[in-house]
Amino acid sequence: MNLSYLTDPAHWDLSAPGGIPQLILSHLGYTALALLLGVIIALPVGLYIGHTGKGSFIAINAGNAGRSLPTLGLLMLMVTLLGLGLLPVLIALTVLVIPPILTSAYAGMRTLDHRVVDAARGMGMRSWQVLTRVELPMALPVLMSGFRNAALQVVATATVAAAVGLGGLGRLLIDGLAVNDYSRVLAGAVVVAGLAVLVDLFLALIQRWIVSPGLKGS
Repeated sequence: MNLSYLTDPAHWDLSAPGGIPQLILSHLGYTALALLLGVIIALPVGLYIGHTGKGSFIAINAGNAGRSLPTLGLLMLMVTLLGLGLLPVLIALTVLVIPPILTSAYAGMRTLDHRVVDAARGMGMRSWQVLTRVELPMALPVLMSGFRNAALQVVATATVAAAVGLGGLGRLLIDGLAVNDYSRVLAGAVVVAGLAVLVDLFLALIQRWIVSPGLKGS
């Protein structure tokens, strides 16, 4: 097994439909869609639970469920129910990213310095003002940690899209195994790992930019 597939310039042709750049773009597309859906669904729920203290068992159980769900098994179930296509893949990947986002939103809100929150309320801030101007900015380090965790998971797991005929970097693994081309399989594994590292570094830069300097040690 060697890296000849990865180092072949022909496989890096930007215009080639099955080239590595095109596979990376489709892989990032699945990742971004799943993360967007996960944020839309999980972030408001996690913030509400953390802000009010109501329904905390949901956040705790969501974290436990997220660690035990087999993504490939869930994908096969969705394919059985919905057929082939993008929808079952997005559902499976979104279910994967919801728990870390939800639990980090909840944890970020519940671990705040309540003296600061009480001071904000004492200044006459309304509940929504306390949430958006005090609690949410203070919870950002924990929120971003959960989001980065979710992003790493979905980048690594989006390879399952190839199992149901879609694109992404999983094509290198599936197609390589189909013809015993282990150089292609190794290339897929290396690119997925490298992409995960780059995505995490990118999110770390965003976190460094949006988090208040006084909270970066949190």
